[in-house]
Amino acid sequence: QVQLIESGGGLVQPGGSLRLSCAASGFAFGGYAMSWYRQAPGKERELLATITSGGGSTNYADSVKGRFTISRDNAKNTVYLQMNSLKPEDTAIYYCYGRGTYSGRTYWGQGTQVTVSS
Repeated sequence: QVQLIESGGGLVQPGGSLRLSCAASGFAFGGYAMSWYRQAPGKERELLATITSGGGSTNYADSVKGRFTISRDNAKNTVYLQMNSLKPEDTAIYYCYGRGTYSGRTYWGQGTQVTVSS
């Protein structure tokens, strides 16, 4: 059974930090590029960051570049999103996403809520 389980969301004050984790199981994690998306109420889902299967390359949306860092630990089947200098506009549900480098299979997590508010 394929699972992507996000954790680490919550309520944080503006300027604060959070670290999201996404634990994968049921598929060959090391063969998948992983991404983080978010969706705010009334808005489309937004791609934030992607990391290649081996972790050697990353890409970021302009909206989070310099503030967010994606990383992965293939030994733990986990991908992370370190979020610093959080702003109220970062409030959203954050989703983990995996895409097989060769298979093209895709998987989504169930999401974790991040709320940035004073």
